[in-house]
Amino acid sequence: MQRAMSLARKASGLASPNPLVGCVLVREGQIVGEGFHQYDWRDHAEVVAIKSAGERARGATMYVTLEPCNHTGRTGPCTEVIIKAGIQRVVATIEDPNPAVAGSGFDRLRAAGIEVFTGVLEEEARQVNEAFAKWIRKGRPFVTLKSAMTLDGQLALPQAGKRKSNTWITTEESRAEVHRMRHASDALLTGIGTILADDPLLTDRSGLPRRRRLLRMILDSKLRLSPRARIVKTADDDLLVFTSAPLQSARARSLQKAGVEIVSMKKRAGHVDLRAVMKALGKRDILSVLLEAGSALNGAALAADIVDKVFLFYAPRFAGETRVPFAAAKKLKHAPLRGLNIHQFGPDFAVEGMLHDVYGNH
Repeated sequence: MQRAMSLARKASGLASPNPLVGCVLVREGQIVGEGFHQYDWRDHAEVVAIKSAGERARGATMYVTLEPCNHTGRTGPCTEVIIKAGIQRVVATIEDPNPAVAGSGFDRLRAAGIEVFTGVLEEEARQVNEAFAKWIRKGRPFVTLKSAMTLDGQLALPQAGKRKSNTWITTEESRAEVHRMRHASDALLTGIGTILADDPLLTDRSGLPRRRRLLRMILDSKLRLSPRARIVKTADDDLLVFTSAPLQSARARSLQKAGVEIVSMKKRAGHVDLRAVMKALGKRDILSVLLEAGSALNGAALAADIVDKVFLFYAPRFAGETRVPFAAAKKLKHAPLRGLNIHQFGPDFAVEGMLHDVYGNH
């Protein structure tokens, strides 16, 4: 199952809007077939593994990181392929996160006389597909708030009054991890304040393959984005701006001409409605959003309760000032983080924790 989980992770950036699934077939103690799902290749992981095994699949045990599907979508039911291939036993992790179909795949296999065992590496499997679970259950993307700060909780150092592009708080090891996080995400969201201050590109520079480009998104209620910004100059059907400003302005037309998609959103408490933005993204089949922003948007996102996970990088240094706090908001929810993990990246460390149980009823 560990091998199957490793294969599932290889599907990162290649499977969305489908879940990450890996599959391994074992017969007489030997791996005879394996595979993982890629959206563009259509076949689910179970079918890929069975095709790779050929006749050796008959009598084999299947290890799969998610319940095999028992319904027809872009492909036929995997359960029927498994039955036809003569698989003797299926070892799986968790049920399909979709409440409408959960358990039906296991039921079909058992009805066909196939032994089914579940619950192997269950927690790891849940984490691998937390974005799919949130989207399929709630129709909204899974949001990870990523931030880098000093030990005293500041997003900038004192000398960075006018931040330069090469002024970093954390090290190269942490920044490499950020690009891996971008690669695993469908979209990246930031605020206009970050664009005006840093003029970033916000691209996926992990070098890993992905089926669709990282969607770069900006919250810009007054439409202050300049057509000369680097993120605009590199726009290629991958830049989306949410605004509550009129779309008939000269600035809006200039941005649209440069290839920027501008979406009009209603206001909530004087700003773009974050919950409405998440709902709109869910309809676009965006499963996961990485939030990389400044104090204002961090605070607004936490106050609006749209954040599912935080991933906070800390550098072993102090700012000594309180100019740029991690999150600025009058009202923040004080729910404790669950499932805490600590990661080391060179001299930096990161705290990872969940705010929502996407497999539960929240």
